[in-house]
Amino acid sequence: MEEQETTLSSRYRGILLDVDGTLVDSNDTHADAWVRALRENGYDVSFEKIRPLMGMGGDNLLPTAVGLDKESEEGKKISERRGEIFRELLPTIRPFPGTRELISFLQKSGFQVVVATSAPDQEVDPLLEIAQVRDLIPQQTTADDAENSKPDPDIIHAALRRLGLPAEETVLLGDTRFDIEAAAKAGVGTIALRCGGATNEELAGAIAIYEDPEDLLERFEASPLAQAAPLEVGALSPP
Repeated sequence: MEEQETTLSSRYRGILLDVDGTLVDSNDTHADAWVRALRENGYDVSFEKIRPLMGMGGDNLLPTAVGLDKESEEGKKISERRGEIFRELLPTIRPFPGTRELISFLQKSGFQVVVATSAPDQEVDPLLEIAQVRDLIPQQTTADDAENSKPDPDIIHAALRRLGLPAEETVLLGDTRFDIEAAAKAGVGTIALRCGGATNEELAGAIAIYEDPEDLLERFEASPLAQAAPLEVGALSPP
């Protein structure tokens, strides 16, 4: 789809962007970092157990995976080590096809765009650089702006405040069931991407599902973002 100037006629005015698994192919890398950090600290947890939890922040992942409070001394040690390992692996991460093209098109179409991710500040900027969209997205909401991470709705609420838009005029672009759950709790619908590794069944609460940013861009004119008619949160409409 060629980039072009368009007139915004969608019911939506704001777009909340998840990053990991949505803009960049990093979910496996995050899972690997968690597995290695946990094992270094005496928790022999498999990649297969951790991988489905991607999309959660550490405050929710650690209690779910090993029954450990992130704010405990041990939890903080593991979380810090995970961050170190992940940052070492940043050079292995790549953007998904069409990421920059999609974000540029959304901006030119008049949408207000803000990052809404469970990742901490120190990881978000490098990931946006990898996605080649850092210059396109001036606003971001991260784990540092919310008390609890996804699937709690704190980050979504914070991003909405940053945009200054009501939930019904905003949509989240995400890739996990935790994105969908967090957004729905805040009254926001989700357009889901399969490139993060989730199946259609796992993304069943989304208002639409696409393969990756490139697929959404190519089929934009038939997407919820180009439609003026309201869609109910949780009403799945696979393209």
